[in-house]
Amino acid sequence: MRLYDLSHPLETGMTVYPGSPPVEIGRTATIESDGYATSRLELSSHTGTHMDAPAHMRPDGDTIEAIDLERFRFRAVVADCRPLEPRTPIDENRLTEAVTVSETALETASLLLCYTGWAEYWGTDRYFEHPYLTADAGDWLVANDLDLGIDALNVDPTPGADDDDSGPNDEGPGTNDESSGTNDEEPGTYPFHQTMFEADRLLLENLRGLEALPTDAVFEVQAFPLAVADGDGSPVRAVAVVD
Repeated sequence: MRLYDLSHPLETGMTVYPGSPPVEIGRTATIESDGYATSRLELSSHTGTHMDAPAHMRPDGDTIEAIDLERFRFRAVVADCRPLEPRTPIDENRLTEAVTVSETALETASLLLCYTGWAEYWGTDRYFEHPYLTADAGDWLVANDLDLGIDALNVDPTPGADDDDSGPNDEGPGTNDESSGTNDEEPGTYPFHQTMFEADRLLLENLRGLEALPTDAVFEVQAFPLAVADGDGSPVRAVAVVD
């Protein structure tokens, strides 16, 4: 059995969704001065490798702390969608063609990991130009009772540096505003999020290390969020467990 860390470390100045507050981590006590060390963490609930709960966009959606703990242990399969150009839409056909496990194996899975290769660009401007999933891909995932993880900043298009719309309230897709869920797959709109959340599915974003995982087998992924009261999402330590 091998464990694979699929999470980006939390650190000051790390990549965040356009308009989200910057991450700041600082010492509040040191061993030298106080005899112990503690730190202050200032970050959004959707910072780094994180989970989106349905409450991220739906007023009636489940909040992160209300979801049963068993939902955070997944039977996962990888869909290697590479090669992909910047801002390439991944539709149902492209997604299903990238799944190489058998139909029988897929029926036992609860999480599909969309491998775009975009983790390679973490910390660069190109990271914001990631591929994204379309609403019909979401329909297929919902029909197959699958949650979705991706090695990119967002499952929908992300506004670039030259885009004016950085999302509702300048917090990215982090509000419970139904008006953000349009059918236009444009930066600042969230059709894939909405499709998944309407079916109470979970989303994992900003994964890394998917290249180390098997594409021909089902394996376990654990991704437990913080128990944030009335939480719309949370950073996670996502770990793959491969026999």
